[in-house]
Amino acid sequence: MNILVLGIGNLLLSDEAIGVRIVEALEQRFTLSPQVDVMDGGTSGMELMGDMACREHLIVADAILTGSPPGTVTVLRDGEVPALYTRKISPHQLGLADVLMALHMTGEFPQRLTLVGVEPESLAVGIGLTGTISRSLDAALDQVVAALRTSGVTVTEKEVDHV
Repeated sequence: MNILVLGIGNLLLSDEAIGVRIVEALEQRFTLSPQVDVMDGGTSGMELMGDMACREHLIVADAILTGSPPGTVTVLRDGEVPALYTRKISPHQLGLADVLMALHMTGEFPQRLTLVGVEPESLAVGIGLTGTISRSLDAALDQVVAALRTSGVTVTEKEVDHV
């Protein structure tokens, strides 16, 4: 297996950072099988192409604008994902759409693609998630873990040290 969990987001635009915060929580709370790469993609675009190419499963965590109430977690799979990214939702996502299109053209598109998206409450300049989005982080993380498990990945919760 060759799986990538990619968190996308801008840490300087409040809830836009949710994708990055999801992958941070994944690494902090869980131990994953060695065939899984976890990456903070930040606001990168085409420079992620090599990391995303030829994956058996690409799981992207991100803020998405679907018109749902803030904090809503949406899971899209395979062909549903590129269609969503044709709309410019945030500054980096046009770059992600370009990468996905380029991967299609080069025959390096992932065999499976899952997007775990969270509807932001605020995209204003500021560091830190709003309370609404902070409360949605666990639900989004659960969806990432579920996507990993559907690919046969062993996901083990780390033991918490009680001080």
